[in-house]
Amino acid sequence: MNINISQERHIICFKFETDVCLFFTIDNHFIIKYNVKKKEEKNMQYKIIGQTVPVVEVTLNRGETVYTQTGGMSYQTDGIAMKTNARGGLMKGIGRMFSGESLFMANYTAERDGAMVAFGTTVPGNIMPVDLSQMPNGITVQKGSFLCAEDSVETSVTFSKKFSAGLFGGEGFILQKAQGKGMLFLEVDGDPIEKELMPGEVLKVDTGNVVAFEQSISYEVEMVKGIGNIFLGGEGLFLTRLVGPGKVILQSQNFGDFVGRITPYIPNK
Repeated sequence: MNINISQERHIICFKFETDVCLFFTIDNHFIIKYNVKKKEEKNMQYKIIGQTVPVVEVTLNRGETVYTQTGGMSYQTDGIAMKTNARGGLMKGIGRMFSGESLFMANYTAERDGAMVAFGTTVPGNIMPVDLSQMPNGITVQKGSFLCAEDSVETSVTFSKKFSAGLFGGEGFILQKAQGKGMLFLEVDGDPIEKELMPGEVLKVDTGNVVAFEQSISYEVEMVKGIGNIFLGGEGLFLTRLVGPGKVILQSQNFGDFVGRITPYIPNK
């Protein structure tokens, strides 16, 4: 605790480690009033560069940390310290593996003000910033969509509400939940598409085109109707059914489908 005394204005300021200051006004050695002032929180400074395979540059002040899965960093300035760990313990790390991320996470901490670290996408697409302070209940993220996040953001394993979603959905039974008051950055294949669903509104999507959705969204998988559609439609057997209310983030490209289309043209050695 720091104590500052202003004799000219007869004000004493008690500053605590929680960044809360108590201001006392003194009149004839008696306290006549007090005010409480809390330090304003600053938003993370970041800049997204590029359009084909973009990167996000994150500028940190001393002591601030941002983390990503191993191998996600593109470049950095001096003044950044890296530490790799399971982040949350071994069991959380194993859970991340099931949801498509790495067992260990790389944490980048600034040793001085103004240090910068950048993270890039793995395929052509976009980077989408999400301010989780605007989503008190967090957001559910699909496999491979997590790029990086502030240290105040926690990611954990979450399960599909219906077993059929994980069994037939094509994107795994285990998803990730991100929650906190910081910035989360998502990797989007192609272009991002945002939808705000009204209560009871239904949106049917190819599973590989789902990036993330709010916790209020109901998520399940249904079979495509009609024998002809199943065998001749070329869209697979199942669709993801999203039911509002809430926000949904989609991507215009399913990179898994793209890989499947070019694989037959790759020459065999």
